Amino acid sequence: MSLLTVGTVAFDDIQTPFGHAERVVGGAATYIALAASYFTQPIQLVSVVGDDFPSQTLEQLRMRGVDLSGLQVKEGQKSFFWAGRYSENLNHRDTLETQLNVLADFDPVLPPAFRQPQYVMLGNLTPAVQMRVLAQLDTRPRLIAMDTMNFWMDTAMDELREVIARVDVLTINDEEARQLSGEHSLVKAAKKIHQMGPAHLIIKKGEHGALLFQRHDEAIHGSRIFFAPALPLAEVFDPTGAGDTFAGGFMGYIAATGDLSFENFKRAVIFGSAMASFCVEKFSIDRLLELDEQTIQQRVEQFVHLVNFDAQLA
Repeated sequence: MSLLTVGTVAFDDIQTPFGHAERVVGGAATYIALAASYFTQPIQLVSVVGDDFPSQTLEQLRMRGVDLSGLQVKEGQKSFFWAGRYSENLNHRDTLETQLNVLADFDPVLPPAFRQPQYVMLGNLTPAVQMRVLAQLDTRPRLIAMDTMNFWMDTAMDELREVIARVDVLTINDEEARQLSGEHSLVKAAKKIHQMGPAHLIIKKGEHGALLFQRHDEAIHGSRIFFAPALPLAEVFDPTGAGDTFAGGFMGYIAATGDLSFENFKRAVIFGSAMASFCVEKFSIDRLLELDEQTIQQRVEQFVHLVNFDAQLA
């Protein structure tokens, strides 16, 4: 099943305690598309780059089943660039430099073939751009998911609320969930965010896993809740793009199965978590380019064993 995604396709400069990757490929849409491509194709990508973006990477995306008809290439201009430095525990990062370049006046244009997707993943961008994508759709997709961040909560809350009201799934981290809802308890935060529109909320907690909330009147606190742990890894080199990779794996699995039940959403969270665990093992998109079905299935089985236990009383 087709999956439409919009987001950045960009360059990153990343410093972690384990190394420095200079001017490597990044961007939300890049990570989303690559992760989702292991589950469903085609991936319809909408973004913008300058003519400095490597043609080799574009070809790698095409080979993974990513349709780049919606990718604008601006001649004589530079691609979006972000530089950041992570602290020792990798849970905190400082932005060192941001160059909007082609992203400064990005106006997404959906090709006719992109206007009837069954599944949509709105990567982290300005809410206005996310809304312009939705406005170009001819039909209502089966499922619309979006990612956002606290920057838009600080600078464009009214526009952000308009987009949130249109989507079925919102993916944010725990800090962002608290800011958006005004609640410290994540259970209470989920209830308030459900009232804004999304029936499903995924709160990402980095190395501490992810929480899935589904609005349900008969459940405790008005939500069904599922928790997926993060897989303990021997080596983590670069967390950049892990959240986007999670979103791509999650939506790719949903698109592949076509099952919108809560039980399948739980499975999708595990598959998304598995994809994110690969992402952090190398800098940039390198690890995502070398996966196969067997490797992914083995990683998912590790997650299953991590939480499988006998609950019978002695």
